[in-house]
Amino acid sequence: MTTPRPETLAKLTPVLTKRWLSPDAWQIGTYERLDGYAALRKALGAHPDDLIQLVKDSGLRGRGGAGFPTGLKWGFIPQEPDGKAPTRPHYLVVNADEGEPGTCKDLPLMTHDPHSLIEGVIIASYAIRANRAYIYIRGEAVHAARRLRHAVQEAYARNYLGKNILGSGFDLELVVHSGAGAYICGEETALLDSLEGFRGQPRLRPPFPATHGLYASPTVVNNVGTIASVPYLVLGGAAWWRSMGTEKSSGPMIYSLSGRVVNPGQYECSMGVTLRELIELAGGMQPGHSLRFWTPGGSSTPLLTADHLDVPLDFEGVAAAGSILGTTATQIFSDQDCPVYATYRWLEFYHHESCGKCTPCREGNYWMVRVYRRILAGQGTQEDLDTLLDTCDNILGRSFCGLGDGATSPVTSSLKYFKQDYLDYVEGRTAPKLSDKQLVGAH
Repeated sequence: MTTPRPETLAKLTPVLTKRWLSPDAWQIGTYERLDGYAALRKALGAHPDDLIQLVKDSGLRGRGGAGFPTGLKWGFIPQEPDGKAPTRPHYLVVNADEGEPGTCKDLPLMTHDPHSLIEGVIIASYAIRANRAYIYIRGEAVHAARRLRHAVQEAYARNYLGKNILGSGFDLELVVHSGAGAYICGEETALLDSLEGFRGQPRLRPPFPATHGLYASPTVVNNVGTIASVPYLVLGGAAWWRSMGTEKSSGPMIYSLSGRVVNPGQYECSMGVTLRELIELAGGMQPGHSLRFWTPGGSSTPLLTADHLDVPLDFEGVAAAGSILGTTATQIFSDQDCPVYATYRWLEFYHHESCGKCTPCREGNYWMVRVYRRILAGQGTQEDLDTLLDTCDNILGRSFCGLGDGATSPVTSSLKYFKQDYLDYVEGRTAPKLSDKQLVGAH
């Protein structure tokens, strides 16, 4: 185990995670003692448009994967002149359907500090003039949902939610809705359909949720980490937020480290930290293991290798390296792990979770899983590698939503960096990982 250097420790910037280890951190009393709901009082004294401008000035970008500017998204909501009631209701929807393989930053936030999310919801709803908000949480997240619902009850009891919040004249009803565990509902329009009671499938865009979202009304959909950042931003200001991170990727980010490191877990650092520094913070690689490949933002982002140890982990730096920052789910694999088998397991997930609405994703992932089974059973051919690339080419940019695109990422990137591993299976130098029984249906 390595001890991080002082300059590496300085990269840690606990903002969203600062209360997680406090005793009873999920209770409203603890939250209020640690500046909880102070940002709400400040926000209710400001004009909603000023709050939107503050978020724009801060450079806060979505923490759910796409990195879209949050203030810009809020500003898309059509507003009536002051004093006029909206012609259609406005809604805020929090995407808490965390299902990307390797991603695990939203669940501990909701479990250990649910009031930071609730306070962010209230401030964001006030800014966009929404009187009803929803938190759509993944169905399997039973413990986090219980904590969240208990916190909502506490907030209602203190008049942080409900009618005439803190005497401001602003009303807000907040509903915590548990989904049914479908990965596709992490896509914002599929989430909206599910919330309305329909099967979770992505919608055709345009129109966009900003004008035709939940119940065909103006809607903002933001990730848990994005909304939970808002109270800290209101209290600290735009300049303070920009003092962390980089020019175009401001603020702190929770990086979820899993895999072959000594201490896997959540590390909140200024954006722009490198994997070399994150591994150092996590105590180094496990004994006997050396880094071979890793995902910067979950399994739907292209793989990177040991050559990318010093890539800045911000939106621009990772993009320049040929990948996507995504959900900052940093899965770390060593020289003892097989990139072909890892890609196969991810593809099984995407095949299983495809909603089936569009042909490229539904059929492409189905057949790619079977090609991988052949390769891993020692029955693959050189032609199979070309088939994989051709299939990816027919999925990428042609599927209805990002699930299909994301599924191609580990395939094309593993073939780019580790083609020899594929050839070793095809040409018999690597022993098969799958048996004939597991190969059933692959032909």
